[in-house]
Amino acid sequence: MFNQQNLSANEDLTLTSRAPKTSVDASERLDADTFRSDANAISALQIGAIELQKGNLTEAEIAYRRALKLKPDFAEVLNNLGILFAATKRFVEAEFAYRRALEIKPDFVEVLNNLGILLWESKRWVEAETTYRRVLEIKPDFVEAHNNLGNLLRDAGRVVEAEFAYRCALEAKPDWVEVQNNLGKLLKEIGRPVEAEVAFRRALELKPDSADVRHNLACFLLGSGRYAEAWEHYESRYDPSLKDGVAVAPNHLPFPRWQGERLANKSLVIWAEEGFGDQIQFARYIPLLKRRGVSRIILVCNDALKPLLETVEGVDAVLTNPNTVPLHDYWSLFMSLPLHFATTVQTVPARVPYVFPLRERIERWRKKLPCDGLRVGLVWKGSVLHSNDAKRSLPAISALSPLWSVPGVTFISLQKGQGEDEAIRPPAGQPLIPLGRDIQDFADTAAIVSQLDLTICIDTSVAHVAGALGKPCWVLLPYVSDWRWLQDRSDSPWYPKGMRLFRQPKSDGWTDVIDEVTVALKNWALTHPCAQSDRSE
Repeated sequence: MFNQQNLSANEDLTLTSRAPKTSVDASERLDADTFRSDANAISALQIGAIELQKGNLTEAEIAYRRALKLKPDFAEVLNNLGILFAATKRFVEAEFAYRRALEIKPDFVEVLNNLGILLWESKRWVEAETTYRRVLEIKPDFVEAHNNLGNLLRDAGRVVEAEFAYRCALEAKPDWVEVQNNLGKLLKEIGRPVEAEVAFRRALELKPDSADVRHNLACFLLGSGRYAEAWEHYESRYDPSLKDGVAVAPNHLPFPRWQGERLANKSLVIWAEEGFGDQIQFARYIPLLKRRGVSRIILVCNDALKPLLETVEGVDAVLTNPNTVPLHDYWSLFMSLPLHFATTVQTVPARVPYVFPLRERIERWRKKLPCDGLRVGLVWKGSVLHSNDAKRSLPAISALSPLWSVPGVTFISLQKGQGEDEAIRPPAGQPLIPLGRDIQDFADTAAIVSQLDLTICIDTSVAHVAGALGKPCWVLLPYVSDWRWLQDRSDSPWYPKGMRLFRQPKSDGWTDVIDEVTVALKNWALTHPCAQSDRSE
């Protein structure tokens, strides 16, 4: 996160009260009215700062405007007013306030840092970087600016410079939890796991109750296959203090969260969280819950998942309106289930299939699929809302062009949303049957995938559909992949039947991965029994 500097009247103010002296030149005497005006302005700043800390934004703004009326050149008030405007998404006013403060005090580093944050959040990255570097010219040990610059550089992929910025911040302030945490994330992303863990452990040592640190450590441990320690830390994902929260716990429900109590003759609601793929992946626990004697299991999920999750053994009902959940004994989140089953890499419940295509959907899609040769489904982009989409998605369908050289294969696009238009109008020489725009939900996806010989996709929900169906699927993964795929493996303990992982050997492109997949596809096509078959019957 980026760090804003909010000043109270007791912090870093250059405006000071000067008591009258008994024998001074008249030109040095403090005008009584000015003194009172300045004192009242300081009082208004204090009130505004207190109200801002309480979250009373309207009252804070009133106090700050009163302070400016008393003292128009009060740079500290303009800074706090800018923070208030930024918090309420009044970005034009926020920038004006910051720049006005800098006209009064050009070297006001707290304001420069806050302006840098505003510029970064407005995607004006060059201006933001220039602003942060200006802060550090004035005050080289300004740790917040080092951290903010590190975050900007990390997002820009300039990892060497980002690491240097973080380490500069830690040199000035070794016990700063946020920077230790950010350094850990960077080191994890660039493939230096030992150092990443040291940073996370140090951050957790400094602040054991930090949800952000616990969540990052959990993801690191899960990716390393150290599930026994990881699941407990992973519960931090729905902590309300988590800066980039990924789950929302249904604390409004009038019955308690399941904490591992005996479930015989009890009813349980499983609440949707995170992405579609995650819910598909962890639906495998529903049959296990039934074997523990749960009398009734209701799933709460998105409309698009409902018909597919209804096929899972042990599901009594699937609701898409969270406001219609009836009274139950307990609720739980999908991704808390591995904790309660003490899941390790060796004990992953890996029986597949555990979701099933609907017969009427199979018949609906059969006529749209080719009758001869090999059928290979493709997905090359995920949702733009995913935090790591820039690294997990291919830049364009053209990245897959080497695959077209494999004879006897017909490619079927399952692409939805981002990239869907590419499938409808693919470049010349890229044969593709576009089905994405007609896919309405995951039951459609399952019906199509169940009739394919192979699915090739990036790390997205389609991979989990194919894996849960027990159908062959090749997943293209970035250099440092999501924890769900572990690290340094070409298989998945979660999907032992037909899942193969192709990983970037380095972080600068997909060419090597696509070349490896192309060779594998050629070898696969030569030996697949359906290569010469006619499926029209």
